[in-house]
This record gives sequence, C-alpha cells and structure tokens, in this order.
Amino acid sequence: RLPVPKLEDTITRYLNAQKPLLNDEQFRKTEELAHAFEKGIGRELHEQLVAQDNQNKHTSYITGPWFDMYLKAREPVLLNFNPFMSFNPDPKSEYNDQLIRATNMTVSAIRFMKTFRAGYLEPEVFHLNPEKSDTEIFKKIIRFVPSSVSWFGAYMVNAYPLDMSQYFRLFNSTRLPKLDKDELYTDEKAKHLLVLRNGNFYVFDVIDRDGNMLKPSEIQAHLKYILSDNSPAPAFPLGYLTSENRDTWALLRKNLLDNGNEEALQKVDSALFCLSLDDFPIKDLVHLSHTMLHGDAANRWYDKSFTLIITKDGTAGINFEHSWGDGVAVLRFQNEVFKDSTTTPAISPQSQPASVDSSRAVQKLDFKLNDALKAGITKAKQQFDATVESLSLNMIQFQEGGKELLKQKKVSPDAVAQLAFQMAFLRQYDQTVATYESCSTAAFKHGRTETIRPASVHTKKCSEAFVKGLSKHSTEELQNLIVECSKYHGRLTKEAAMGQGFDRHLFSLRYLALSKGLALPEFYQDPAYARLNHNIISTSTLVSPAVQLGGFGPVVSDGFGVGYQVQDDWIGCNVSSYPARNGKEYLQCIYKSLEDIFNVLKGKKIGS
Repeated sequence: RLPVPKLEDTITRYLNAQKPLLNDEQFRKTEELAHAFEKGIGRELHEQLVAQDNQNKHTSYITGPWFDMYLKAREPVLLNFNPFMSFNPDPKSEYNDQLIRATNMTVSAIRFMKTFRAGYLEPEVFHLNPEKSDTEIFKKIIRFVPSSVSWFGAYMVNAYPLDMSQYFRLFNSTRLPKLDKDELYTDEKAKHLLVLRNGNFYVFDVIDRDGNMLKPSEIQAHLKYILSDNSPAPAFPLGYLTSENRDTWALLRKNLLDNGNEEALQKVDSALFCLSLDDFPIKDLVHLSHTMLHGDAANRWYDKSFTLIITKDGTAGINFEHSWGDGVAVLRFQNEVFKDSTTTPAISPQSQPASVDSSRAVQKLDFKLNDALKAGITKAKQQFDATVESLSLNMIQFQEGGKELLKQKKVSPDAVAQLAFQMAFLRQYDQTVATYESCSTAAFKHGRTETIRPASVHTKKCSEAFVKGLSKHSTEELQNLIVECSKYHGRLTKEAAMGQGFDRHLFSLRYLALSKGLALPEFYQDPAYARLNHNIISTSTLVSPAVQLGGFGPVVSDGFGVGYQVQDDWIGCNVSSYPARNGKEYLQCIYKSLEDIFNVLKGKKIGS
C-alpha cells in the first residue's frame, strides 16, 4: 500500500524544496508557517488522513483526491492535460503505409485488449536485478505461488510488481463532460471501433458475437473503405467541442443529447478506442509533435481514453486523456502494440483486403445540429485556432554523449538532464523557479504519481558556478558540484518512487480540510506555497524502444513543458511554450548547459 509519509518528513522536504526559490526573509516566513502547521491544524488533518487510510485498505490515500483534481478541472483537456507519445517507424519501411499500419496496429491493440481481459497479460514488474528475476525459471515458479504471497516471492529477488488497476480504462472508455465534475465512462460490452477521417465519424464492429476478433483482412477492407470515402468534411465538425472548457462542453453535450444524438454519442463514448486517420504526411519532428499533441480538432476526440493517430505516411502516435491513468499504463500498451505489429504483423503489403460489403458493415455517424450547437462549434474552433497558434514546439538532439558516458563518470543521467534545465533557465532568465518532474508510484496499490522537485540548493549552487562564476572554480570543483547534484537528485527520486515525496501528502491534507468545510489553513495561503505549485518548468521523461518522442503542453501560461529522453549516446529534448516564454532560446541554453557539463565531466576546461 502507498504509505502516508510522516508529517515532519513532509515539512522538512517541503522546506528543502522552497529554499532555492526564496530569499532569506521570505524563507523565514514560510518556515514559521510550516512549523505552525506541523504543530497545529496540520497534525490534526494528518491524523484524520491516516485514520481514513486505515479504513480504506482496498485503495490508496491519493486515489480519490487525484481523480477529483483531474475531473473537477474546468480547463480544456487539450494542451492542459493530454500528452502524446509517438511510435518509432516500423523497421520494415514498406509496412509504414497508412492502411497497412492502421490495420496492423488496430489488430495488435485488440490482441492486447483480449489478452488483458482474459487475464493472460504478463504482470508489469520492475526488476531491480533482472539477471535473477526477469527469467523464465522465476516466472515458472512464481506462476504457481498463490497471489496472496506471490508478491513476497518477487520481493525476495528484488522484483517489484506494479499496480495495473488503471489498465481496464484503456478500452471502451471516455471522459464525459459534466457541470462541476466530469465522469469516467466505460462500457466493456461494446464491440466497435471509432474511426475519424476528414472530420467524419465512422464505426464498425471489430469483435463478433462470440467475442472473437474480426479477420485482419476484414478490418483492412473496412479501413480501406473509410480511406477511399470521398464525403466532404462536415461544415461543423463535432471534434472541436472536446477542446472546450469543460462546463461549456457539458452544456453543449446536453443540447446534443436533447437534439436526438444520443445513439451517435453512445457509439463514440463506448467505442473500443478512437483511430484518427490524417490525410497528410509528416514533414519533420516539430510537425510530428504538433500533429500528435493537438493536430486538427476536427479529426480528434480528445475525451477518449486514447486516440491512435496515423498519418498519410504511416507515422503513428498516441494522444491520451490523463484523468483515468498515467504514462506507465499507456507506455506498456504502446510497447506491446509496437512489438506485436512489427514482429508478427497481421497483414503484409501483399495482403488483399477481404471481399466483404464494407458499405453495410461501416456506419457513418450523422449528428443533428441546431443553431446553438453550430454556434458552439464555431466558437470552439476560433478558440482552438487561437490557442494552437500561440503554442510553440521546439526540439534539440544533443549528440555529444548520453547515458553511457554519464554512468561511466558515476553520475545519474536523469540528474544531469535536470541540472541542465536549471542551468539553462538561470542563464536565460537569471532565476531559479518551481520545477516539476513526474515519478510513478505504481509500485504501490492504486499508486499514481509523486513529484520530484529537481530545483534544489545544490542545482542552484552548481548552476550559478557554471553561469556566473566559472573563473572562480577549478574543473575539479565543478565536477564535485555535479556529483553533489547527482547524489541529491538520486535521493529525491528514490524517495518519490517509494511514496516519500511531500507534494501528494500536502495536496491530500489540503483536500481533506476543504472537504470537511474547514477554513483553508494559513500554511496553504502562503504566496510561497502558491509559487511552488505554479510549475514554470514541468518535465517528464520516458525511454522505450517503441517511442520516438513524447511531449505535452506547458502547465502554466508562463511555463515550459519539457519532454526528454536520455539515450545511450544522445539526449533528446522537446519543449512547448506560449508567447510569455521563448522555448527556442531555452533549448539553446539547455544545449550549452549540457555541453559544459559533459566537457567538465570529461575533464576539459570550459570558457564562459
């Protein structure tokens, strides 16, 4: 179970995170408020939280508050919450044809779903010592151990089973807009796929009456039929509504239902997943990011648990709604779909589609729109266009080294990337700001995520030495500063993964106070608390053989969204920003910081 940290540990960790962001006077005030909270109302709330947690052993203390945080948010899910991860191309280039890849990936996705629902999907396990535990013999033995104690057997060999309770929401699921708080809806009985092309909505069954998957050649035939349909794009594309403010969308959805669209919406909401087929090829990686992160809302349904997007040249990616689950579940799905569709593809470039009557099997959904709905769609489109217009996406690949060299130098690759983000911001804006790094707590029952706070007194000191005080430090001193940052970041990462961060704990105590109708404790009214939770640099990392790159929008209007990956011999970085910040310049500063850090680690003297 996810542990509730000790309150004194949480306060210490909170103050450590505040230290680099505040001057002495501000810090003294924040420290006073924190200690008063720890001795007073905070202690009472903490005890109530622990008692509540003990009464709810079937879940974790963060589950309720975290779902609420997502579902009560009224901002659009687009750019504010939905991230993307794009697939690597199929190694066999002739398989990167839109129809072939769409068929193969759809078949693999259905295979994954069927495997999961039948209880045959291999458990997700984090192997600290893969030589011992990631072996056939271990899997054979553990398979026969009763599940009540099998986790203990895994612990003995340093293998940690991860929570998979989110997986059921991957399929047949949608976030429904409701006033004040949205709902998650799942209908596992539905057998159809939703396909969007050119703003038109199509559905066809991919599972038959006996629960078996349709033949791949039939799925291919139906998709081919959709790809060759010449219907014009609708004048008022419904997809734009899913990019709206949630209350606005909730009212428009009610109007849609009252206007005779219940059956059509039911088809959209209950579909296995959404497959979006785009009619253009990808020009470059920046174009790829824009396409997968937002694309054209006419051809998206951002509320579906995930949308598989495939462009004209067979480039594929996933955009997913974030309230139901985290990157871990989606990444496992992506890894399996990539592996299955590339190693055992259902169809080949030589395969012929089945001779079936697709015009009968495929249903094109028709929506009845009144003037209010048309006006709502027009307004949503204007807002969508303006928002997307203001979004910048930029990226770099640093080719002068990566994980291998850093491990050789005995520093953490993730710590070095995070240090570069701090150093770059200091160089560009001359300040240290609130920074967020996501860390999964899936090692615990119903765990979600915890925050690592990469901005520390160590990164501040090291960044200032590199940016402002090079002449005052020898190469060896700079190396020691990097090592110091790496050690501290390693400790923060370990604490977060073990459920020992401070963010979720403080969040839950605040949630508890408000749910009990108490006045918001003074601690939470501290401007420094608000500033720490205004995450100007929001970061998330993933490395996978299936994924080319991932990204997300800035979480605040004056922030950066930083998706990054540290590979064996290079480091990739994908930055989103709005006009308040210059993402291109920030990336140049990141590049310079990485260059300096790597040169120092190699023992070279660097100039300012």
